Amino acid sequence: MRKNSESDVAAPATGAVQSVERSLELLELMADAGGEVTLSQLASSSGLPAPTIHRLLRTLVAGGYVRQEPSRRYALGPRLIRLGDSASRMLGSWARPRLEELMNALGETANLALLDGDEAVYVAQVPSRHSMRMFTEVGRRVALHCTGVGKALLAQMTNDEASAVLRRTGMRTLTPRTFTDPGALLRELTEIRERGYAVDDGEQEVGVRCVAVTVPGPPTPTAISVSGPAARMTDDLVGDAAPLLQQAAQRLAAELSFPVRNS
Repeated sequence: MRKNSESDVAAPATGAVQSVERSLELLELMADAGGEVTLSQLASSSGLPAPTIHRLLRTLVAGGYVRQEPSRRYALGPRLIRLGDSASRMLGSWARPRLEELMNALGETANLALLDGDEAVYVAQVPSRHSMRMFTEVGRRVALHCTGVGKALLAQMTNDEASAVLRRTGMRTLTPRTFTDPGALLRELTEIRERGYAVDDGEQEVGVRCVAVTVPGPPTPTAISVSGPAARMTDDLVGDAAPLLQQAAQRLAAELSFPVRNS
């Protein structure tokens, strides 16, 4: 009788294949560490024996999902790029019904954006039916300090993490309303955390207003927003938009099986 190999062994708690679970855990730990780690770092953070990690990494390296550097460190491999691109496109498709609901309810353009490095990238949009409307090209990358989605994403970080992003990217002035003082923006992030949504009040483009919230639970920080001309994006509309955005974010998280945490 053939003995079960490691790849055949199911984890008793979930029924999942243990070696697959462990391989995915290693990839997640590498991503959390910035994309490049040593074998000893993985052993310390995962609690797995070094020989097991080495065996799993050999398989991942052979498949192109992990790359071994000349320094003997392990880095996330190029084959993950294609998977990430495909997943981003699928996320946009899955989110579209929620974005359409927001556009229909509020009359303004609805957007979905992901955190990518120190920027936000738009992955889906449902444009307003108004002749004068906001249009952001899918794939466009924007700064975090001056956009609704960006500030919502920054507010999910600690102040130390947000400050590090601002030091790396700077706070380029785009309009007279753009935040250029890190301390002032950190105070704004505190307010965003307290009220549960972010507002871009003409900080990226003059005459444009945007309200945004984050989607709870995804492995890549994600935000949804509604944007439009400031003349239509009144305080009343922003007040109406915030709870609808929060509801849409919760529904999207549930539909994609993200772990929604009650506050």
